Amino acid sequence: MATPNRLWMALLLLGVLGVLQTPAPAQAALQPNFEEDKFLGRWFTSGLASNSSWFLEKKKVLSMCKSVVAPAADGGLNLTSTFLRKDQCETRTLLLRPAGPPGCYSYTSPHWSSTHEVSVAETDYETYALLYTEGVRGPGQDFRMATLYSRSQNPRAEVKEHFTTFAKSLGFTEEGIVFLPKTAPGPGPARCSSGNTASLDSPHAHRVPGPGSALGMQRSQPGRGAGQALETGPVDGCPHRDTGTATWGSAQAP
Repeated sequence: MATPNRLWMALLLLGVLGVLQTPAPAQAALQPNFEEDKFLGRWFTSGLASNSSWFLEKKKVLSMCKSVVAPAADGGLNLTSTFLRKDQCETRTLLLRPAGPPGCYSYTSPHWSSTHEVSVAETDYETYALLYTEGVRGPGQDFRMATLYSRSQNPRAEVKEHFTTFAKSLGFTEEGIVFLPKTAPGPGPARCSSGNTASLDSPHAHRVPGPGSALGMQRSQPGRGAGQALETGPVDGCPHRDTGTATWGSAQAP
């Protein structure tokens, strides 16, 4: 009869083997021959996938927002997101610093003061882009997210299906994948979009100005000083439709 010590040792070995045999999450590929200049311009955050339990709880109150990617004056990219909060437009800008091969960037989370890595896994530049981000949000809290960027507010069904396949290949479950609805029509969203949907979806709508332009500088929300401007990450999604609280990375994140 096995002694208790031997039983515990056997269970321990089984546990170790179980950990060793558990496949690690697949690593996202990188867009071959990534061309940064073609990636610039306006994108809509159309889909998200995450491993966070908080994301699963809050995903129903997330909505689509507009982001503009512009070259930064000192290298890298400025990502400026615009969204509606309490019937007022709000913008947040984050600097993406080159981090390795073309298409790889890093940014600092304003909330956690940790560095997150983001990569452009796949894009055709004119229709969609698939991004993957990973980092640490706190002690023992790894952060992983896949993002679907689309040039249009109405991505095609096959683009959504492609994103779902991409997210699942990285280990995200069906429950952890969400496609974001457009902000409800009205005067507020129209102001934030600087025009109606038709003009935004025109072939030339995603042109951007050069480095250091207004789109590349950090902006503050109404009622805040320039030094108090809030930031959000490139895969952070958009603020809640009801509260305006950013999903990830901002100073308002839980």
